[in-house]
Amino acid sequence: MAKTNSPDEWKAVTSAISTLIDEATFEATVEGISFRGMDPSHVALIDIHWPNSAFEQYDCDTAVKFGVRVDEFSKLMRRAEKKDTIQVNIGDDSMLFVRISNNNYVKEYKVRLIETSAASTPLPKLNFNCKVVLATSAFDKVLSDIQVISEYLSIESKNKQIEFSGKGDSGEAHITLESGSEGLEEVNIQEDSKATYSLDYLSKITKAVISAGGSVALEYSSKMPLRLEFRVANMGRIHFYLAPRVQD
Repeated sequence: MAKTNSPDEWKAVTSAISTLIDEATFEATVEGISFRGMDPSHVALIDIHWPNSAFEQYDCDTAVKFGVRVDEFSKLMRRAEKKDTIQVNIGDDSMLFVRISNNNYVKEYKVRLIETSAASTPLPKLNFNCKVVLATSAFDKVLSDIQVISEYLSIESKNKQIEFSGKGDSGEAHITLESGSEGLEEVNIQEDSKATYSLDYLSKITKAVISAGGSVALEYSSKMPLRLEFRVANMGRIHFYLAPRVQD
C-alpha cells in the first residue's frame, strides 16, 4: 500500500512515463517504488525511484512487480484534485486498487493489471564533462524559445557560459546563460562540450513534470547522451537519458 496527500507526484510519474511508452511495469519493494523503461526506438530511457520515505504511508513486505496501461492509470490520476489523498493497493486478484478521497467524497477504482515484462533495462554507464542545473520552468522556457525555429537543441558550454541553440529552414535561435541568469542554479564545466538532441523528446518530458516544480540537472559531454535529473519535491529521482543526434 502506498499513500500520498496529493496527486501531484503520481501525475508527474505517469505523465513522464507516458511520453515514452504505453505500458509500464513498476516494481514495489521495501525501499519504495521504481520504474525503468525505454521507448520503442531506443532513443530515450526513463529511470524513476520513489523512496518509501516520500510517502505519507507505505507498506510493502515483499518485492512485487505490477504492470499497467499508462493511459488508463493516468486517467484515474487526472480525476484527483489538488488536495485529494491517493492510496494505491495491489490486490491478490490481478487488480490495482486506487482510492481518491477528500473529506467525505471518496472515489474507488479497480484496474486490471497487465502481464509484466521480465527483462530489465540496464542503465548506461557514463561520465559527463558538464553539469547545468536550471529551474524546471526556466528549462521549459529555453526549449519553447528554441522550438519556434528548430526541431533540435544544441547545448554548448564554453568559458563558463551555456549556450542553447537551434537551426531550422527559417533561421537560427541562440540563448546564452551565465552565472546570475534567472533560473540558472549551478554550472560545472570540466571541459568545453557541445552536443545536439531532439527537442520533441525534451519538450514532452519537461512539460510532463513541470507542474511539480523543482529543478532539473543536465549532464552531457560532446556527442554523448544527455542525462536529465528532475528534482521533484516529495519524491526521489526521475532520470531521463536521451541519445544525441547522430549528425550535427
